[in-house]
Amino acid sequence: MRTTRSGLPSHRHPARRRAITPGAPRRGLAILAALATSALPRGAALGVPQQDTTVKPVLHGRHWVAITGKPLAATAGALTFARGGNAVDAACAMLAATCTMWDTLGWGGETQALIYHPGEQRVIGINALGVAPTDATVDFYRGQGMRFPPEFGPLAAVTPGTPGGLMVMLAEYGTLSLAEVLAPAIEMADGYPIEAAQADNMERWRGTIAAWPASRRVFLPHLAEGDGAAGRAAPRAGEIFRQPDLAATLRRVVEAEAEARAAGHDRRAAIMAAYDRFYRGDIAESLVEATRAAGGLITMEDLDRWRVRIEAPVSATYRDTEVFKLTTWTQGPVMLQALNILEHLDLPALGYNSARYIHMLSQAMHLAFADRDFYYGDPDFPPAEPIEGLLSKAYARQRFGQIDPDRNDPDAKPGDPYPFQGGTNPFLDLLERWTPVPPAGDAAGDAGWQQSMRLTPDEAFLAGTTSIQAADASGWVVSITPSGAWIPAWIAGDTGIGLSQRMQSFVLDRALNPFNVLEPGKRPRVTLTPGMALRDGRPYLSFAVQGGDSQDQNLIQFLVNVVDHGMNVQQAAEAANVNSFQMQSSFGDHRAEPGRLQVRSDTPRWVQAELRRMGYRVETRSRTSGPITAIFIDQVNGAFQGAASDFGEDTGVAW
Repeated sequence: MRTTRSGLPSHRHPARRRAITPGAPRRGLAILAALATSALPRGAALGVPQQDTTVKPVLHGRHWVAITGKPLAATAGALTFARGGNAVDAACAMLAATCTMWDTLGWGGETQALIYHPGEQRVIGINALGVAPTDATVDFYRGQGMRFPPEFGPLAAVTPGTPGGLMVMLAEYGTLSLAEVLAPAIEMADGYPIEAAQADNMERWRGTIAAWPASRRVFLPHLAEGDGAAGRAAPRAGEIFRQPDLAATLRRVVEAEAEARAAGHDRRAAIMAAYDRFYRGDIAESLVEATRAAGGLITMEDLDRWRVRIEAPVSATYRDTEVFKLTTWTQGPVMLQALNILEHLDLPALGYNSARYIHMLSQAMHLAFADRDFYYGDPDFPPAEPIEGLLSKAYARQRFGQIDPDRNDPDAKPGDPYPFQGGTNPFLDLLERWTPVPPAGDAAGDAGWQQSMRLTPDEAFLAGTTSIQAADASGWVVSITPSGAWIPAWIAGDTGIGLSQRMQSFVLDRALNPFNVLEPGKRPRVTLTPGMALRDGRPYLSFAVQGGDSQDQNLIQFLVNVVDHGMNVQQAAEAANVNSFQMQSSFGDHRAEPGRLQVRSDTPRWVQAELRRMGYRVETRSRTSGPITAIFIDQVNGAFQGAASDFGEDTGVAW
């Protein structure tokens, strides 16, 4: 059933007319800028957003909102709120449930979060991304015949991050016990009726999964029945899907918490005792033993040394909105860079999703993503990423001046942000030779099964991740994009824990990105990118999306839809987006496809034709928004509006 917009408050602000002074812009750009800043009424003759109706209704709540990638997992969040938990407790319960459901992630993956702390009145970043094991080196992988680390298997694994991230968030900012928060996930691990999407995904990957004994036991329970090769091996939709090994592991961490409480420890210390059992105790020993036996590299020392980081996010203002993202170990700052560029345009005056609108949006994203592909990496490893320059408004003005208003630039390159932070670029030689399409490179040895690229470019581009949003009336707001250990996941022996595949996001050639070259103990630069926005210093929006390299493309458009076009969060989540493939993929063979552009299938033919004349290879797709989840914090009415796009199974519960 379609629902109509009914009296929802508009988020639109008055038009801002900005002088465009990027130095010496091209003549065509100056003409476009004049058009963009003219006094045309919004939408006059240029088109306005046609998003008055939505497939799903806005989710309204006064006390709390819980949204995530699976209905049962959203229910786990609701149950946690009903126990008296806050938004952090509920978010952790949803994280545990989505991992247990293998919702494009598993327990051995990674977690990235932004948390608004009402007591401290600030946004906090949670870095629970695993690191490369001690023996993971460029020489090792090249010796295996690989140009990039593999997509799947034990050699694709960084250290598990999600268990630690969940426990640290809960210990520091939650109110409930680990046992209470994990209760829904443990019940699900004992058995729940599996939905068709993941059951069919297991069957689809049966050829890969069947080679891994523990994964085969979990994901292909019917393989041994009769002629298993001919019949269905994976669970059937609605079948009770049981994971006894995972249930036992989760009960072991809860036991550690209970023992610590019995010994007189407080709530926080008891949760951290559970953390120690996972990363330093018998669970760690079992995980390492199974991984090493299969040729993986993770050691007990790697697990012991790894730490969850609580850190400050980065931010930028767009119009009157302050937007927060995690820093360069994610792709998050690319959204801030693109918004800084787009701030030089009055986008509504270009005509919503007109050819000019799509072109300027795409060019801003291409420039920002080119910078991502060259400058982003783990800030704990030298050299320091030039984040100050990358987020400089003056640098954005220079990049805006490089846009050709009439043609796509298939060779869009990284810029040089160093002068905008008073420095000198140490990689000018690499920058000069950089190309958007990675060179073939070289590697010696037998590639074997681990290097076989089994994801198509489109699958790699959209791979992995779910998202979690939670907010409560006491002021806590949480946005999480956990990922890793998606199907086909390699499960570590009898732990029931599937390991991350995030090693593939490293590069082995410094010519591609000198900041993201594999090193032991280093975090790969990931696509995972929760978002949060404040207005007047108070929470305004919480948002995230799954989808690999498309994530920040979708979130840029989501934010513009709310801020510039006055859409409510559900309208913005369902609105037609464009997705470019011109940036380098963060997965597989890191392929870039300059000029390839996806638009929604209802984009007018004349718009598509104009984009082709501008140099794009246009293709259509029925849905392009990505599975966006979001919360609007309505400070006027003291309430919440939640959204989950109509792209996938994402859903929410509110009260």
